[in-house]
Amino acid sequence: MIELQRDALTFSFPDVHPEARLSIDFQRTLRIPDDGDDYPLPPGLGRFPTRLVDDFSKEVPRTWLQHGGVMLPMYQSEALWLNFECGWVEMHRAQYPFAVKIAAGKINAVSGDAWSDRLQRRSQDYMVAPEQPWLDGFCVEKGFIRQFVAMPLGSGYSAEEQLTGEAEFGGLQVIVYPMKREVFERRFPKRPERIGDASALYRHMDMAVCGAAADMALAPGGRMHQEIYEDPFSFDDWDREHTSRCFVHLANSLVWRAITGSDPPSVPPTAKEYKKAGLPWYDYYDDKAVALGGSKKLDGLDSVAVMGEKKGDVPLPENESVTPENIVNLRRGLNPGQVREGSF
Repeated sequence: MIELQRDALTFSFPDVHPEARLSIDFQRTLRIPDDGDDYPLPPGLGRFPTRLVDDFSKEVPRTWLQHGGVMLPMYQSEALWLNFECGWVEMHRAQYPFAVKIAAGKINAVSGDAWSDRLQRRSQDYMVAPEQPWLDGFCVEKGFIRQFVAMPLGSGYSAEEQLTGEAEFGGLQVIVYPMKREVFERRFPKRPERIGDASALYRHMDMAVCGAAADMALAPGGRMHQEIYEDPFSFDDWDREHTSRCFVHLANSLVWRAITGSDPPSVPPTAKEYKKAGLPWYDYYDDKAVALGGSKKLDGLDSVAVMGEKKGDVPLPENESVTPENIVNLRRGLNPGQVREGSF
């Protein structure tokens, strides 16, 4: 079952385990410069407003009704990232694990392959939550992604159009697989004595002060430091009989206003404005995880700035380079009660 709760998708699998729940929300963020340099993680600026497509059945395009799912508004050249939050199982003092596949325009954001409902382990095409706390873009190289940046479907910039030559789907596609209950209970045995929740993470979300075609698509933007981690479990640990999937439509900001009658959020600050305010960037590290090598298909795509230069366009306003200075180091894997030593 999938529910929309407070602008987040909640996938629940009560037939597998009563606490088998995964929440995915879509975070507004800075668009990092697309200038050939590598940048740390930008902040979360709050969730995108997200609505059920079926609630606006008379206003949305017919193809949206066929796909169902949800919709959210994005300005052209705006960026987003996805935040994953797994349900906490108190008696086991663990978060319930999930395998998660994300695609943009039905192009897998990890492998660069065409959409498939099946998990692929040999060339891993999915992520594991909570080990993977978020995803900011296309996995192009070990330790690096290219940021998700919204461009009009049909303009030629999206990963979908560059790899298939077609502008058919746009949006985001999500499919979720829970861990088998018996595997979860074996790997995370009950621990009735409560010591504390060691799963808490310092997050880069919500830490900041914070006549067009209907469809937007996601294109590769600037390069960012982010590792996509290898699956630490056995492939047979995943319950591939119980899955849920959702189509996330990205609406042009003007179309959003026409459909819903409400205004989209204000335009996010530029990277230059953010740096001038002295606000933090983030660097995330998990010393127990192994990063995937990245996709050659995705690494071969033109970024928005590069394609814009080829087209003679200027698709990214205010794309000036910046030098992030206030960088907060985040780390997963702390022991209960362990104090994290930060920068002074």
